[in-house]
Amino acid sequence: MTQWYFHVPGQADRIGPLDEAAALRQAQSTPQAMAWREGMSEWKPVAQIEELRGRGPAPGIAPPPLPGGRQRADDIDFRIVGHEMQFVEIELDPGESAIAEAGALMFKDASVQMDTVFGDGSHSGAGGGFMDKLLSAGKRVITGESLFATLYTQTGQGKAKVAFAAPYPGTVLPIRLDQHGGRLICQKDSFLAGARGVQVGVHFQRKVMTGLFGGEGFVMQKLEGDGWVFVHAGGCVVERELAAGERVDVDTGCVVAYHASVDMDVRRVAGIRSMFFGGEGVFLATLTGPGKVWLQSLPFSRLAGRMFAAAPQAGGQSRGEGSVLGGLGRLLDGDNRF
Repeated sequence: MTQWYFHVPGQADRIGPLDEAAALRQAQSTPQAMAWREGMSEWKPVAQIEELRGRGPAPGIAPPPLPGGRQRADDIDFRIVGHEMQFVEIELDPGESAIAEAGALMFKDASVQMDTVFGDGSHSGAGGGFMDKLLSAGKRVITGESLFATLYTQTGQGKAKVAFAAPYPGTVLPIRLDQHGGRLICQKDSFLAGARGVQVGVHFQRKVMTGLFGGEGFVMQKLEGDGWVFVHAGGCVVERELAAGERVDVDTGCVVAYHASVDMDVRRVAGIRSMFFGGEGVFLATLTGPGKVWLQSLPFSRLAGRMFAAAPQAGGQSRGEGSVLGGLGRLLDGDNRF
């Protein structure tokens, strides 16, 4: 028996497998959809497929070109480009999609269709109701993201590319969720992009002290699914594998992500002098295994603080210019602005 698969551009779900009768009903209900079966070289619009106009489909049993179903993410190909300012370039097959934060796009091929979806797109299509979509969008607002995300779908022939750039200097981490228990806890603004099917949720810190002084607040991002996600971190990244009961103390802003099995807490820095004159603050984050943790060398808050302190509007002074003319030299060469 031939099995059909359907995809509606702009929606995160792939429908199928469907038998002949169900495929005909689906084609009538969603004439704007694209369909595929074994023997077809690419996804085609329903209106261009003779079998879906009432004729019998070709014989054979068809597996989908990629794992289907609501809970499965597209199996995308990618490469990370650059060093200090990295971006991720994703290669999409026909019908495949990637989800990304608004404003992250660097470039895309013309055959890649761009659609705005409510929330993270994981409840688009027939499988998600209004309340599911509203809850998904609400979670994004709580974690500091936009109500909407952007879905990029390859609607043409062959392969196509789409690229997403990091917002500030750092490292793009490619992480396949099914290799890490299907769940990852991240800092609020770390999610850059991912395969269609990945869900961006909310993780609440249950401990009051951790929420108040942990550097990330009470709310963090929770990435769930079985596909690739791309997490952005500031500066360089170190990955640590913690054994059961093993603890590492970290500056509160340097935590990028960790396994759901890792316990995050805070502890007070020992000693009055260390607290007030050590320059590291009063509290340190503690991560206790088992599980993996990812740490960043340059938290954005630290970078922003240095930039603000050096800004002339904040009373900062330029350093390392070396000009004997000082301010007059900068005025002449255009560095100063009125």
